[in-house]
Amino acid sequence: MAEAGEQETKEYPLDRIRNIGIIAHIDAGKTTTTETILYYTGKTYKIGKIDDGNTQMDWMNQERERGITIQSAATTCFWEDHRINIIDTPGHVDFTAEVERSLRVLDGAVVVFDGKMGVEPQSETVWRQADKYHVPRLCFVNKLNLVGGDFEMSVNSIRERLSPKAYPMMLPIGREYELRGWVDVIHQKAYGYVDEQALEVKEIPVPEEMAEAIAKARHELLEAAVEADEHLMAKYLEDGVLSESELISAIRQATIAGKIFPLLGGDGRKAVAQAILDAVVAYLPSPLDLPPVVGYNPATGEPEERQTDCDAPFAALAFKVQTDPYVGRLTYLRVYSGRLQAGSYTFNSTRREKERISRLLLMHANHREDIKEVRAGEIGATVGLKNTTTGDTLCAEDHPVTLESIKFPEPVISVAIEPKTKADQEKLGQALHALSEEDPTFQIRVNHETGQTIISGMGELHLEILVERLRREFKVDANVGAPQVAFRETITRSVEQEGKYIRQSGGRGQYGHVFLRLEPRGRSEGFEFKDEIVSGAIPKEFIPAVEKGVREALTKGVVGGYPLVDLAVALYDGSFHDVDSSEIAFKIAASMALQEGVKRARPVLLEPIMKFEVITPENYMGEVIGDLNSRRGRIESTDLRGSVRLIRGTVPLSEVFGYATVLRSLSQGRASFNLEPSHYEEMPSSVAEKLLGDKGKKG
Repeated sequence: MAEAGEQETKEYPLDRIRNIGIIAHIDAGKTTTTETILYYTGKTYKIGKIDDGNTQMDWMNQERERGITIQSAATTCFWEDHRINIIDTPGHVDFTAEVERSLRVLDGAVVVFDGKMGVEPQSETVWRQADKYHVPRLCFVNKLNLVGGDFEMSVNSIRERLSPKAYPMMLPIGREYELRGWVDVIHQKAYGYVDEQALEVKEIPVPEEMAEAIAKARHELLEAAVEADEHLMAKYLEDGVLSESELISAIRQATIAGKIFPLLGGDGRKAVAQAILDAVVAYLPSPLDLPPVVGYNPATGEPEERQTDCDAPFAALAFKVQTDPYVGRLTYLRVYSGRLQAGSYTFNSTRREKERISRLLLMHANHREDIKEVRAGEIGATVGLKNTTTGDTLCAEDHPVTLESIKFPEPVISVAIEPKTKADQEKLGQALHALSEEDPTFQIRVNHETGQTIISGMGELHLEILVERLRREFKVDANVGAPQVAFRETITRSVEQEGKYIRQSGGRGQYGHVFLRLEPRGRSEGFEFKDEIVSGAIPKEFIPAVEKGVREALTKGVVGGYPLVDLAVALYDGSFHDVDSSEIAFKIAASMALQEGVKRARPVLLEPIMKFEVITPENYMGEVIGDLNSRRGRIESTDLRGSVRLIRGTVPLSEVFGYATVLRSLSQGRASFNLEPSHYEEMPSSVAEKLLGDKGKKG
C-alpha cells in the first residue's frame, strides 16, 4: 500500500473518487463512525472517542466539552485504491445550515441511525435535505450492541417514516450485548468478531437459524435493484438468477438513481466500518456517475452545463467560509469541472470580481496540507479570498458560469448583545461580522430606535455557542439580553390603496403618485411584487423605485413593528409630473401607500411554531402532556417505544424557552426532548394582545 503522503498527491481517476457526507440525528454516532472509518483507512492510529475528548473531527474545544458536533469537518481518506472525501456534519437542529451546505456539494451520504431509537426528528430533517439535492444514500443502523438496540424496529421505522425503499444488505448476528458479527446478504457469507474489542473479523459459518431471513432479504433486495436496469430485469425474469457481479451492478445503479437505499447495521466503533467503506466504494456514485452540473451564463442568463472533466473550463462552488486563527479566512470549494492551481487567478461570477488563489489546502478537520491544485470532482480549501462568500461561484473568466447557490432557513430567535467595555466595542463589530460570514443563519442588525445590536440564529444553543466563540476566539466579552422570538406580521384581506407624495419648496418640487393592491398569500410563500402598469401611467424608470419603497416599508409592520411577510403587492395605476417626478418621490409614495394599506388589510401577528419530540418514561407522561398543553402545544401522537413514550407534536417557540429545566424537574431528569422549526402560524388574538401590551410597557 502506498504511503499516506503519496496517496494525498496521487491523481486519482474520477471514477475512483467518492465525495460523501455522514449525516444523522444528534447522538446517533456519526462522529464515532467517522473516527472508526479514519482508523481503518490508516488516517489515524487509534479510534478517537467523544467521551475522552480526543476525536479528530470534533476538534473545537466547545465540541469536545459538550460532546456534540458544531461545525462540519472535512477530511480525505483512502480505501481499496479509492479516494474518499468525507464531511462529518452536526446532528443538532440549531446547526442545520452545516448539513444544508454540505449536502449541496456532496455526491452521496451515509445516514446514521441510533439502533435503540430508529428514526428521530433530525433524521427526518437531514433525509429531506438529501431528497432536496437528490443525494444517493446508504443507511447505517448504529448502536445495535447496546440495550434496546433493535435492527428490525429500526428498519421498519426507516421504511415507515422515510422511505419504503430501504433494503438490508447485511443482517446482524446476535442482539444487544450478544452482537457478535453480521451476515453479508449479497455474498451470503458470515463474519464474526475475533475478540472482545471487535476490531477484527473472520469468516464464520452462516447461522442456520438465519437462513430464512437471509433468503428473504436477498430476494427483496434483488427484486428492487433490477428495476433500475432493463437488461438485468429481462435476464432475471428469464433465468430467475443473477451473478454476484450483476447484482452488485444493479444495486449500484438503483442506489445512484435513488430507487433504493442499501441498509447496514452494527456497532460504529467496530470492524463493521470496513463493511461501510466497501459499500461506499461499491454503491455510492463517483463524480462521473452524476449528470453534468447546470448553471447559467451571467451575461445572457442562458443555461450552461459543465462536464465533470479536468480539461473542461474551471467551475467550483464556495460552500463554506471559516475563520482560522492560523491562516485567516478559509474558503471551502467543491470543484465541478477543470482545475484550479495555487498562485493563479479565478473569477467570482456571482460578484463579478477577480480573486487571487494564494494557497490551496487539503483539509483534515483543523489540520491543513498545502497542495498545488484541486481538480474536477475534488473538495479543497483556499486562503485569502477577499470577497467570496458561501454560495458564490468561482470559474474561468473567459468561460463564466454561475451555479445554483445555497438557500438557508430564516433565523427564529434573537437576543440583544452589547460589549462589556468600551474597548470591546470595535472588536465586537468585527468579530460578529466574521462569524456571520462563516454562518449564513447567523444575522446581525441594529435597532435604530434603541441603538441595540440584535443577533439572530436558529436556537438558544446556536446563539449560546456563538457568544462563547466571541469570548474564546475573538477575546470579546459581551452581555446578552433575554431571547426574543422572531415574530412576523401579515395581512388577511385584499385592499387597494392610493399613495401620493407632493412637495413644493421653491424651485423643482417632488411628485410621486401610485395605486397599490395588497393581497394575502399562503404561509411561507413570501413577498411578490407585480408591475401591472399599462399605457405608461408611470414611466418604466420609476417602477424599480416603487418596488424599493414597498420592500423597505415591509421591514416594519403596523401591529408590533415586526417584518411583513406572505403578501403580494401589485402596482396597477398612478400618475407622474414631467418635471417634478423623481425616483425618491415614487419611493416615498409607495412606502406611504403600503403602510396605510396594511392598516386596512386586517394585519395579524405570526409566530414561529416548532415541531417537538419528547422521550419520557411512561409514568411521567401525564405531567409532560399537561405541561405541553399549558404551553399551547398540540399533541399529535404518543407512541410506545420499548419502556418509554415518544410524544410528538407542535408548540409555539415563545412558550418553550428554558423548557429543558422544566422537563428535567417533571421527570426527575429522565426525559429528553428535541425541537426543530416547522412553520409560521397566526397568533391567537388574546396572546397577541398580551404580547403587544408587554412590549408597550417595556417601550
